Amino acid sequence: MKIAVLAASGKVGKLLVKEVVSRGIETTAFVRDANKQIPNVTNVVKDIFAITYDDLKEYDVIIDAFGTWSLESLHQHQSSLQVLIDALKGKPNRLLVVGGAGSLYLDDTHTQKLMDSDTFPEDWKPLAQQMGLAFENLKKQNEVNWTYLSPAAIFDANGQRSGTYNIGKDEVMVNHQGDCYISYADYAIAMVDEAVKANHIKQQFTVVSK
Repeated sequence: MKIAVLAASGKVGKLLVKEVVSRGIETTAFVRDANKQIPNVTNVVKDIFAITYDDLKEYDVIIDAFGTWSLESLHQHQSSLQVLIDALKGKPNRLLVVGGAGSLYLDDTHTQKLMDSDTFPEDWKPLAQQMGLAFENLKKQNEVNWTYLSPAAIFDANGQRSGTYNIGKDEVMVNHQGDCYISYADYAIAMVDEAVKANHIKQQFTVVSK
């Protein structure tokens, strides 16, 4: 198996690369900045907006870890994912996307999403909305072998790697302590597990810490 991690120099991207490498899987890190290449793996220096299928065809799984947080660039969540959709449409390669929690439904009635609830922080709504629009477009892509992994509502960049997690579908879930939490490190484990096992083709799923 060969895996490519896009936006590999970001916080999630680095942990994804580390997790893939730890399992002995052949890994390539795609980075935009040549000064941010990842040590000890093959790097491709290329902007995500310039990627074509020729760049991706040798990889069984492509993990999209793209993220941006400034108001001026939030639309790039949609446009960058569209580049990958266009490249992979009708191809056998799998596309795994680092998603957001905002698109998860509050319960099994599927009448309200987390980002539309009163408790969702106002400051995070523009980001969640743009990621949500990107995901709605992805869901329509029947010719792309996509998977969308939403983290828990509290997604902790500095959290510990416990090595375990619980899996849900497309609804907000909590662990046995009532916490909707996952560390970046445990999220990376779940993502690479999905890359290997392919349990959620053309599905959204979520993970929380145990």
